[in-house]
Amino acid sequence: MSVWPLLLVVGVTATTAATAQGSWRRDRVSGPDVYHSQDNYEWTTWFNVDHPGGRGDYEQLEAIRFYYRARVCDTPRALEARTTDWIPARDTGEKVHADPTVGFWCLNDEQGPGRNCSNYAVRFLCPKDTSATAQGAWGPWSDWSPCPALCGQVGVQVRSRNCQSQSLPCSGSKLEGKACNGPECPGTDCDLQCEIGRVNAECDACMCQDHILLGSVRSSGGLTAVGATILRSGKLLTLTDHNGHFRIPGLCPDGNTTLVVSLQGHTPVNIIVPYSTERTSVLTVQLERAEKLRVLNNPENKARREGQTAAFCCKVTGTPEPDKYQWFHNNSLLEKQSGSTLVLKDLHAEQAGEYYCRASGPAGAIKTKPATLTVLGKDEPSCNPKPESHLIRLPQDCYQNSSDSFYYDVGKCPTGTCAGQLDNGIRCKDSVAYCCGVKKMEERQLKCQGYQLPTMVVSECGCHKCVDTKAVVRGRAIAADTGEPMRFGHIFMNGVRVSRTGYKGTFSIQVPPDTERLVLTFVDNMQKFVNTTKVLPFNTRGGSIYHEIKLLRKKAPVTISSTETNTLELGDVEGQDPMVQIQIPPNSFYKQNGEVFVGNVNASVTFLDPRDVSTAAAAQSDLSFVGDEGDTLPLRTYGMFSVDFSGEEGGEPLNAGEVKVFLDSAQVKMPEHLNNMKLWSLNPDTGLWEEEGSLQMEKKRRGKREERTFLIGNMEIRERRLFNLDVPENRRCYVKVRAFRSERFMPSEQVEGVVVSLINMEPTAGFSSNPRAWGRFDSVITGSNGACLPAFCDEQKADAYSAYVMANLGGEELEAVPSAPKLNPNLIGVPQPYLGKLNYRRTDHEDARVKKTAFSINMAKPSPNTAEESNGPIYSFENLKECEEAPFSAAHFRFSRVEGDRYDYNTVPFNEDDPMSWTEDYLSWWPKPMEYRACYVKVKLNSPHEINVRSRNMGGTHPKTVGQLYGLRDTRSIRDMDQNTVSAVCLEFKCSGMLYDQDRVDRTLVKVIPQGSCKRDSVNSILQEYLVNHLPLAVNNDTNEFTMLAPLDPLGHNYGIYTVTDQDPRTAKEIALGRCFDGTSDGTSRVMKSNEGVALTFTCGDREATHQNVFQALQNPAGQSIASVVRGENRQNRRRQRGGGVNALRSSRRRSTRNPMGRRTQTTS
Repeated sequence: MSVWPLLLVVGVTATTAATAQGSWRRDRVSGPDVYHSQDNYEWTTWFNVDHPGGRGDYEQLEAIRFYYRARVCDTPRALEARTTDWIPARDTGEKVHADPTVGFWCLNDEQGPGRNCSNYAVRFLCPKDTSATAQGAWGPWSDWSPCPALCGQVGVQVRSRNCQSQSLPCSGSKLEGKACNGPECPGTDCDLQCEIGRVNAECDACMCQDHILLGSVRSSGGLTAVGATILRSGKLLTLTDHNGHFRIPGLCPDGNTTLVVSLQGHTPVNIIVPYSTERTSVLTVQLERAEKLRVLNNPENKARREGQTAAFCCKVTGTPEPDKYQWFHNNSLLEKQSGSTLVLKDLHAEQAGEYYCRASGPAGAIKTKPATLTVLGKDEPSCNPKPESHLIRLPQDCYQNSSDSFYYDVGKCPTGTCAGQLDNGIRCKDSVAYCCGVKKMEERQLKCQGYQLPTMVVSECGCHKCVDTKAVVRGRAIAADTGEPMRFGHIFMNGVRVSRTGYKGTFSIQVPPDTERLVLTFVDNMQKFVNTTKVLPFNTRGGSIYHEIKLLRKKAPVTISSTETNTLELGDVEGQDPMVQIQIPPNSFYKQNGEVFVGNVNASVTFLDPRDVSTAAAAQSDLSFVGDEGDTLPLRTYGMFSVDFSGEEGGEPLNAGEVKVFLDSAQVKMPEHLNNMKLWSLNPDTGLWEEEGSLQMEKKRRGKREERTFLIGNMEIRERRLFNLDVPENRRCYVKVRAFRSERFMPSEQVEGVVVSLINMEPTAGFSSNPRAWGRFDSVITGSNGACLPAFCDEQKADAYSAYVMANLGGEELEAVPSAPKLNPNLIGVPQPYLGKLNYRRTDHEDARVKKTAFSINMAKPSPNTAEESNGPIYSFENLKECEEAPFSAAHFRFSRVEGDRYDYNTVPFNEDDPMSWTEDYLSWWPKPMEYRACYVKVKLNSPHEINVRSRNMGGTHPKTVGQLYGLRDTRSIRDMDQNTVSAVCLEFKCSGMLYDQDRVDRTLVKVIPQGSCKRDSVNSILQEYLVNHLPLAVNNDTNEFTMLAPLDPLGHNYGIYTVTDQDPRTAKEIALGRCFDGTSDGTSRVMKSNEGVALTFTCGDREATHQNVFQALQNPAGQSIASVVRGENRQNRRRQRGGGVNALRSSRRRSTRNPMGRRTQTTS
């Protein structure tokens, strides 16, 4: 019989349970003389040899002595216990047992339903110098106690003795135990038949007294599994020792005995003791890391009418699988709902609201995202039939006297789930998705200067089938330090390669349907960069989102010896001490098969130092973890490091066990974080961080005099190679941000699909304007009502946390509202005095040469007692829904897109940021919502001035559209950088092709009309030949313009026509523009090449139009024409370059020094 079960029985019979104590002494009834020699005693270090798996947590004195022999005295005077989270046992509320001569234990069965013991550590009070301390004398042993064993069982008899000295400790054990057999059992009805051996008393196993089972258990990565439990029929047989070995006598090798091997953080394994005729059997067990629970499918939004049925489903996986599901309605638990599917029958209004499920099991717990159930009355309209207001900008020659503006309200229908014509089937996902959208449209004729402009106005909204859309993420993967692209790297999703990067680091990935959390891992084949896992936000309503993936360059490896203690220092910020140390003991490296590696090791450890703000964008994942209750919670990082160990000769990947991590506590400026620091590893499949262990304070001497305090933790380096030093942070808020098409900041000009990013900063104590380190990096996507960015905040101290906020659209950085020379709350979007408290500063606040594309604020949590802080732009964490649904009038921060000199008008309004706004109509510019075809014609102009050019696009050959306007496109030419009298323009026109009904094609009638006195010089001969050979041929009698029936074929640069088809309209246009600027069919350029790939050439007179042009009018509201002219002149040099090329590396200097002095002058005026 092994030692520790014997001690367990002794402890239970000799002590009482404790629920409100943290330390225990050997003699509680002695007088004060027992404690007078306290100075001669000291506490040992903390020991933790067991984990609360199985039946509980057993910190037995004999087991501790087995592993740490000389570190515990023979007769401890007292025992103290705490959890690994440093919570004293007295404060846990758990029922525990303790005896200084036996140890400490906690049983899971005694903690009540649904609760298990915490993970405890213990320490003992021992004499300071046992060799010099006099020993007391023991009294005689008592008689042996009666045998407590039942029939057929083995028990323990105990006897005790007392120390006769009141002041001196006695050496030796106070208690002794010996095994004893219970009485023979009367005849039973046991049906178990044993081929070999005999049935045990419990009738659940066959026992062979002469057989011994030996085993070896390895954890994931081949490391030794210390403390793994071996169970049979739910009963604990033994634990593995410090070598991962175990020994079990008496089990029969009959091929029928099943053992369960489990280890904390690993998936339990069932093994069968094989049949054998030998007296000794040997087993080898390899454990795999347990997979935390993760959500595969969230419940979906549903709209139903009263009396109908709705079903919500959640799909959660993990190893082991969850064994319990709970459903919540508006955060209230629904009783008697314990499956993964929730069915609600005979619906009524009170059942409307949010529903989510919580799955739990041995692998933890996790909550799904909530789904909204809308319950409509039987006769209630599914969608509001009255359209919302939506203003569009009209051409500059179409001023409306009725509204005294260039804007016209065409209305829109908000997209949302509605109750359509569904059958009675109970499904997790509706067979047909119904959305609110346009039901009826009316044509209006607007009077403009010399012509009538047709426009379609929404007159009624209704419920119909949702537009089928696809979501796409694209971007570039580049080095964080130099911008070097990761060429031909692999991109993985859920462990499967789904794509690869191109020569310039570009990538494009279609998001699989029903994806809730897009996790991609970028792997460099050239081994230049660290494998990088990113959680990329995308537009669930469809469309393309651009992301720039910043990669850390791998540190050059150093050669170390596996047989020596090695210390690696991390953090090389100039002028500061290393932040982290990694200490690897001798003989800690293992091969993949578990063998100890001996030899030289190439060690490469790449550290992401939070003291360097330039590394924030390279942070892995989104710094989130799943808490004990299943909520996804944020982390604040104190550094990440990627580890790569390999043998020097063969390059074999190596694992390492019991590696120590030292974090310099002086680098933790927030004292409240010291006690909560933990070590985490990244799960590359889920993008979530999982806890590896806690860090504890300890002082270390560095050199002869300097003593420093470190946070010290242990970790094992196995299949995961990315680690993080983080603290959970519960001081959380949301920041409301909106993006706009211009600096007019109108509600109708909000831009969707903008990636808004926030870097949380921790200021240096006493210097709030000089942040010392970043702690978190987050990105979200703007929707129709802006975006809410998560961030850390503080209510007591406004500058405890600060933040940098920036925005990006298609690789183009948007501009923030200026903060100098004077704050303008109306432009910024936040009223005083809250704006002053937030200390808003654009990045060029003190230096006009700095980029204008970000701003910083103090993350001051709004005070509930201050009215002006209750309406944004900062919202407390529990008010996320209020932030997401905030009206436009509520406070928010703003970015604006500096668009080129162009203007788009569609007869049938369509928001390119929202594919679901597409409407079935013959005059729709884009005839298919999932296939966007962009067409451009390149026009060269011989003129000393930059000329505005318009394309007028009308139906050409389709009977439903002939002679009717599709839309207008106005673009200003860009002067050649080498020839002052030459400019060129890439002008969009509507492509020919099938209309929405896919019945027949329409050859669009396109007119290219330069503004002013211009004459057509030439037409590309190949293009002209194509048009002649593909009748009908448009009439071209007017030499001031050019008319054609647009080609059906996707022509190329030889024709001066550039055509690109993509699933996202913005992407198609960006690619086509890049080719048009470059004058090639497969290249891209941000600089206009006026003489390459031209279709049309015009010569224009020297006189430039004197009236305000269309672009000046569009960029400014009425009353600012003077400032507009100044800005237009200042833009001439800047507009020679195309902004935001899809594949172009963005030049921040070109983009950010857009005549800063001119912009400042305008603000001053």
